Amino acid sequence: MDYPIPDITPGLMFVDSTNKVVPSLLALCSVESAAHANPEKPIYYFMTGFGGNLSDYPDQAVAFQTLLFMKNVILLPLKPEALFENTPLNDWYQQVDPDLTTYWIHVLSDACRLALLWKYGGIYLDTDIISLKPLTFSNFICAQQNNLANGAALGFSRHHNFTQDCMIDFVNNYQGETWGHQGPLLMSRVLRRWCKTDDLDQFVDAKCKGISYLPSKFFYPIPYEEWGKYFEHWTLDNITSAFSDTYGVHIWNFLSSEKQDYMNDGNGVLLEYFFQEYCPKIYKTLYLKQ
Repeated sequence: MDYPIPDITPGLMFVDSTNKVVPSLLALCSVESAAHANPEKPIYYFMTGFGGNLSDYPDQAVAFQTLLFMKNVILLPLKPEALFENTPLNDWYQQVDPDLTTYWIHVLSDACRLALLWKYGGIYLDTDIISLKPLTFSNFICAQQNNLANGAALGFSRHHNFTQDCMIDFVNNYQGETWGHQGPLLMSRVLRRWCKTDDLDQFVDAKCKGISYLPSKFFYPIPYEEWGKYFEHWTLDNITSAFSDTYGVHIWNFLSSEKQDYMNDGNGVLLEYFFQEYCPKIYKTLYLKQ
């Protein structure tokens, strides 16, 4: 599979590695919010379950039309076997058995984001990050918590040595049965080697060998153990104060997905506020029809 667009115009990239062609409302909101916040950048939505022809998915016509109404959103098939060609991930992908990998969907997503960033450059965001502000920085990683980085929001130039180092570590230290080992833990151990430190906190809000290590408030203002706060009621003043320095809110979909089905109770919880404000078209067209 050829990817002629990203290598010409780096932009923001999302990956759905589930083989489904039924984007969640949160994923659709993430893509729309990124498109609104970054109107001058292409927004690439890669899906392993999408074959490339929109007419093949009439059941998803409204969802796709709502997304593609935004001129900078580009829906693309994701073919991992072709993507991993000429990368350190190629041999691993040829040999790995998905059925023996406990967290395969997440592991595959971790691998795809690294290969996409290395091959084409740009910014990667998880499909459970709602964008609040334009992303103008590059070559960055964001801290999740003390001495731990996360790969849900990443930005690197094409063929950056860091993403190559990550792919090499991904293969050499592969543990697909351990949650986070190929994701946040990989980012953290490679960044520690890159910065030659055991304490990443000393580089928060600073640069290490050309990489900006952003504070957690940029993308993880609510820690994963407090994910329930997205389903609580906040005043507008509290929202403005808490997220004034935030570029994107990570909703921790792995933990919160079941709760999302019940977020519209008529009183307006925090997550619904973000839907209303930052992905209004998805909110009006699809969310209110639930």
